[in-house]
Amino acid sequence: MSDLIDVDLGDRSYPVLVGHGVRSELATVLPDGVRRVALITQAHIPWTVDPGVDHEVITIPDGEAAKSLTVVEDVCRQMARSGITRGDVVLGVGGGVVTDVAGFVAAVYHRGIRFVSVATTLLAQVDAAIGGKTGVNLPEGKNLIGAFWQPSAVLCDTETLATLPPSEFRSGIGEVAKYHFLGGGALDALDLPAQVAACVRIKAEVVAADELEGGRRAILNYGHTLAHAIETAGGYDLRHGEAVAIGIAYAAEVARRLGRIDDERVAEHRRVLAAYDLPMMIPAGLGDEELVALFAHDKKSIDGLTLVLDGPEGVQPVSGIDPSVLVESLAAVR
Repeated sequence: MSDLIDVDLGDRSYPVLVGHGVRSELATVLPDGVRRVALITQAHIPWTVDPGVDHEVITIPDGEAAKSLTVVEDVCRQMARSGITRGDVVLGVGGGVVTDVAGFVAAVYHRGIRFVSVATTLLAQVDAAIGGKTGVNLPEGKNLIGAFWQPSAVLCDTETLATLPPSEFRSGIGEVAKYHFLGGGALDALDLPAQVAACVRIKAEVVAADELEGGRRAILNYGHTLAHAIETAGGYDLRHGEAVAIGIAYAAEVARRLGRIDDERVAEHRRVLAAYDLPMMIPAGLGDEELVALFAHDKKSIDGLTLVLDGPEGVQPVSGIDPSVLVESLAAVR
C-alpha cells in the first residue's frame, strides 16, 4: 500500500509516492518524451532502479565531500560527453547528498533540465528530496551555493530504509523529530511508513504556500542554524539529523530565554528528542564564539542574527536576536 501526495505548484505540481517498493513505479513517473537518463548515485547505495530507457550511470563520492562545485563540474562534463540534452532527465538515486547534487546539476545543466528523485534514506524521504532546494557547500558554510529546482516526481521507497546503517537512520529521525513541532503532533505513535507520509504532507503544504522561502518555508529550517554551524565547525563529523536534534534543543532554550515558550514546552522538546534517542548536547571542542560567528553565514540571516524559534503562534523565524542570548543559551546544550 502506498500514499500519493501532491506538491501543489500549479502547472509545476508533482507527485510524491510513499510506500514499500515504489521504486518499481519509476518508469510510470518519468516525463513524457524522455530518450535518455543521467542516473546520479553513489557506490555504497545497494539499490538499483530501471528507468526503462537508455541511461548513463554517474557515481559521485560519498559524504558531504560530494557537495562541491568540483563534483558538479565533473558530473556535468560526464553528461556532456555522453550526449545528455535539454530534453533528457537527471535521475537521483540515493540520500540527501545525491538529491542536493543531482538536483543542482539538473538546475544548471543546459540552464535547467528535468529531474526525478528516488529517495533511499529517511533524511531524503522526509526532507531533502521534497521541495526543490538543491545546492552544494563552501568552506565558509553549508548549502551556500544552490538553486530552487523542483523535481518532476519523487519516489520515497520505505523498503530501502531497512538497509540503512544506524547512524544514517538517526540522521533521518532528527528531521522527523522536527516535524513534531511543525504540526505533526505525536509522530512517534505512528509506524515508520506513516511517519514518512505525514512528514511529506507537512512539507508539501509548506512548499506549496511558499516555494522560494520568502516567509513561511523558513520554518522547515527549525533547528538548522546551530546544526549547520556544528557541521561546518566540526568538519561534518556529526550526521545532519543528529546536528538538527541538538539545534532543536538549542532553539527551545533560546525561545525560553526570549520569553516565547515556558519550561513545559522546553521539556516537550527534550521528551521528543529522547523518544528517538537523539543527541541534545554539542560535541566537545566547538567553541561558543566559533559557532555564533557561523550563524551569520546562515542563509536566513537577513536582519541581524536570525533563528527559527517556537512561540505562542508556533514555529517562525525571529530576527535581530541579541548575540548575548545566543551565547548564554549554548550553555544549556553543553
